[in-house]
Amino acid sequence: MMAMMAATVAFSIDAMLPGLPHIAEALTPEAPNRAQLIITAFLLGLGLGTFVSGPLSDSFGRKRVILIGAAIYAAGAGLAMLAPSLETLLAARAVQGVGAAAFRIVSIAIIRDLYAGRDMARLMSFVMMVFALTPAMAPLLGAGVIVLAGWRGVFAAFVLFALILSLWMALRLPEPLAPQARRPFRAAPLWAALREVLAHPVTRVAIVVQMLCMATLFTSLSMVQPVFDVTFHRAESFPYWFFLMALIAGCGSFLNSRLVMRLGVERMVSAALASQIGLSIVAIALWQIGLPPHAQFAVFLIWQTSVFFQAGLTLGNLNALAMAPMGAIAGMAASVTGAVATVGSVAIAVPIGQHFAGTPMPAHLGVLGAVLTGFILMQRLRARTAEMV
Repeated sequence: MMAMMAATVAFSIDAMLPGLPHIAEALTPEAPNRAQLIITAFLLGLGLGTFVSGPLSDSFGRKRVILIGAAIYAAGAGLAMLAPSLETLLAARAVQGVGAAAFRIVSIAIIRDLYAGRDMARLMSFVMMVFALTPAMAPLLGAGVIVLAGWRGVFAAFVLFALILSLWMALRLPEPLAPQARRPFRAAPLWAALREVLAHPVTRVAIVVQMLCMATLFTSLSMVQPVFDVTFHRAESFPYWFFLMALIAGCGSFLNSRLVMRLGVERMVSAALASQIGLSIVAIALWQIGLPPHAQFAVFLIWQTSVFFQAGLTLGNLNALAMAPMGAIAGMAASVTGAVATVGSVAIAVPIGQHFAGTPMPAHLGVLGAVLTGFILMQRLRARTAEMV
């Protein structure tokens, strides 16, 4: 149950990718790049919902907040299914993202409520395994639904998913947070947490670098299907290639778990960013040379997989780095850091995606700029940490 909740976000993003050209043709034929905004609109809503879903569940109970979130998610998906215009669809996707935040945040809180130690680690491992597999399977599922019911059918699948998950939880899961353990919801603690999080230099830098790394992921997610379709004319095989890339990239988290204890968080992140800088420069240079189409496709495939792989080596580490000084306000800090990083990364990814003009160059340049900036910030942070020691 918790694994399905955690996988909701990836399912809601990646299942839409095969539908982008169909949505562009139906709702925005004069500006097909705008169809990418259905990915970033969802992410914007997700970031905003992340800010409050955790504190709300501390005050009103886990199940109630998840059920309300599921209702918001299903309402957004239902509105999107009936949307007559792209603007309505984007608004509906943002609403859907706000609802999905409850699944994303509160599911982890439920596991913390009920388990500890090795039992918690075992459950979290299973959750992360399902979470890693979802991006690989979601485009295939989305493509299948589109064949059967058109692109609007994908939103019907989201509604059905939310209903099944809500019914399962309502019938099988007792409320894990006892009334006496709840805390009143007030705006003042949220504002105080935001100020404290942004005031700490280590946390502040970690959030900015996390935002940049998330921007690379969201930029590539919004542009990967158009590149397959317009640049390489491989729209029909896109779900299968995406499946392969996601499976390979899923090894990033596993590799990180093996190396981070040996190298440390800061060195691990710096190494991943440095590798991405090199791969992006090579990809840009090879595109400028003008390789044959099949060779260019191979280069893009390797580069795109590396962006997904880099996320597994950086995002979890940066989140841990941001949270390390925040022990006294861990719950609030988790909501604040997640919200700030997500909303900021969307603000970066949207304009980059809108510059797509038939080549992957905007994605290459945008990712290069983000990881280069992140690498510089990490070096300054490491230098400051060394001085403090």
